[in-house]
Amino acid sequence: MEPRHVLSARSHGDALTPAALTPEAVARRLRRYAPLGRKADVRSAPQRGDDDLNPHLRSPVAEQKDAAVLVPLIVWEAGLSVLLTRRTSHLSDHAGQIAFPGGRIEAWDASAESAALREAEEEVGLQPEAVEVVAQLDTYLTVTGYRVTPIVGLLAPPGNLRPDDYEVAEVFEVPLGFFLDPKAKQMHSRRDGDRERLYYAFPYGDYYIWGATAGMLVNLVDILGRPA
Repeated sequence: MEPRHVLSARSHGDALTPAALTPEAVARRLRRYAPLGRKADVRSAPQRGDDDLNPHLRSPVAEQKDAAVLVPLIVWEAGLSVLLTRRTSHLSDHAGQIAFPGGRIEAWDASAESAALREAEEEVGLQPEAVEVVAQLDTYLTVTGYRVTPIVGLLAPPGNLRPDDYEVAEVFEVPLGFFLDPKAKQMHSRRDGDRERLYYAFPYGDYYIWGATAGMLVNLVDILGRPA
C-alpha cells in the first residue's frame, strides 16, 4: 500500500528551534539530510551504534541481523509529537524498555520502509496507508547484533490504536520539541562487568528513554537542530 501524503515537499530552510517545528519544516529538513533509500549494509553509509560512546563495546555477533523501526511523528494542531511504546515485562529482549515500533526485516519485506510499516501495524495498529514516509535516519548497530534502519513517518492523529498485548504494554507520545531542548539529552552510565558503559538518556516524566531508542532520537535532534 502506498503511504498517504500528509505534507508536500519543499525547499530546506534554517536551523529549527522548538517554536519552528512545523510539519513542513521538519519534513523538508529530514528529506534533505536523511534521504530514503540508503543501503544499511554499505560500509560507507552513515552509521551510529551502542559503541559510539564506548569504543570497547562491539557486538559479539559475527553477522548483524537486519531490523527496521518506525519513528512516527504525529501531526497535531498544537505541534508534532513522537509516538513511542513501552515493551511488556515478559519479553526476552529489552523487556520493559521504551522503543519505537519495529522488528526484524523479513525475507518477504520489499524494503526497510515496508518492514517498519508492517511492524508498526502489527505492534500498535498504525495503518500503513496513513503514514507518509519522509526520511531514513542513520543505521544503528546494537551490541545485541541488530543493524537497525530507522524510518521516519508523518501522520495525522491515528485515533484508536490496537497495541499487541504480548509485545506492547503501553503506547504514549512525547512532544517533539522536548527532545530539542538541550537540557533533555543526558549522559548516563552503568557498569558492564568491569567497564563503565556510557549511553544517552531522555528522562520524561515516568518514562526513561535510553539505549538504542535514545541514540536514534539524538540522530533526529542532530538533523533538526543543525544549520541549513
